[in-house]
Amino acid sequence: MTILSERTVSAPVTPTEPAPTSPDQTVLAVRDVRVHDNVNDREIVHGVSFELTRGRVIGIVGESGSGKTLTCRAALGILPEHFSISGGTIEITGQDIAGLTPKQWTNLRGSTISAVFQDPASYLNPSIRVGAQVAEVIRVKLGLSRRQARQRAMELLAAVQLRNTALVYEQYPYELSGGMLQRVLIATAIAADPTVLIADEATTALDVTVQAEILDLLADLRERTGLALLVVSHDLAVVAQLCDEVLVMRQGEVVEQGPTAEVLHRPQHEYTKLLIAEHELYGLDRYLSAEAGEAQ
Repeated sequence: MTILSERTVSAPVTPTEPAPTSPDQTVLAVRDVRVHDNVNDREIVHGVSFELTRGRVIGIVGESGSGKTLTCRAALGILPEHFSISGGTIEITGQDIAGLTPKQWTNLRGSTISAVFQDPASYLNPSIRVGAQVAEVIRVKLGLSRRQARQRAMELLAAVQLRNTALVYEQYPYELSGGMLQRVLIATAIAADPTVLIADEATTALDVTVQAEILDLLADLRERTGLALLVVSHDLAVVAQLCDEVLVMRQGEVVEQGPTAEVLHRPQHEYTKLLIAEHELYGLDRYLSAEAGEAQ
């Protein structure tokens, strides 16, 4: 678990203290960001911009290879080795990430900005009980004792709506379902009360019922804690259900951007229209019809 637990850190790390945030303050600002592939000497992401405020949800949709994940990894400071930010700026709670040292990044990740990815089993150590993995993040990020970290981990497992938390705490990743593993990963991601959570295809591998439960959980966390969410998905139904604003990406650029209802009900770009037409076959039309009915 390289991103969320910082497993290589052996001593407690003092979290970076984020600037106090008001409800309407921008907590993640991405301005004209460009990502360059240094091996092939070509630009992959072409000038992405958005501002995420506390308690709001922005979605990024598009086909595979459109630049969604690279944009998120740029914001997390974890671009693959041969990629780099070649233009624009990214600020997290007002702090420009361009000059951050590795130590500052270690302090920032998990404490101010955190992430949940697809395939949670890849981010959990199969030989360590899941509760101990959550508790380790708490000890590293918050410097709590073992007993305090265990208690906090149990509370987090309950907060992500896992039943019988005492049993789950003692189980190994292979003993849990995909939906339960994703809840464990969310508990890990919010362990140090981050301001921003990036969910990159976090529900893609789950069946429809479990996906809905995870989306409800993210919405509940947003309501209760004021967590700002950046949701990456190829599924427009996910964006329609959860997001206030949406960016539609294709071949590394944003082709359409605006309030979710505006983009989905009155798309302007041909690619957005194509995405909507394709997703209507999978139930997006039913969601949009219900949404329209509620607005009347």
